[in-house]
Amino acid sequence: QVQLVESGGGLVQAGGSLRLSCTASGTRFSINDMGWYRQAPGKQRDLVASITSGGNTNYADSVKGRFTISRDNARNTVYLQMNSLKPDDAAVYYCNSKYRTRPGIYINSYWGQGTQVTVSS
Repeated sequence: QVQLVESGGGLVQAGGSLRLSCTASGTRFSINDMGWYRQAPGKQRDLVASITSGGNTNYADSVKGRFTISRDNARNTVYLQMNSLKPDDAAVYYCNSKYRTRPGIYINSYWGQGTQVTVSS
């Protein structure tokens, strides 16, 4: 059974930093593409950052230069370092794992339970 467990959310003042972690079990972590998504109340869930099994990264325009995604395959963990946080970054952040069979085609997509990030102005 695949499990993704997020941690590191919380309350931070605008301009502050948080580091989210997502640890996977029950899956071959190193071969999966990993991503962080977020969902604010009343809004859709959007991609924040992703990292492929090969280490290539992609970021939403709104977080470029402020957030950094990384992975530690030895620990089955993906991280999201969030700096210069803004009130607009407040949301539930979800970790996603999926396997890319070929470009643009994914299977075995799993989600964590989410971790709340609150940014006070």
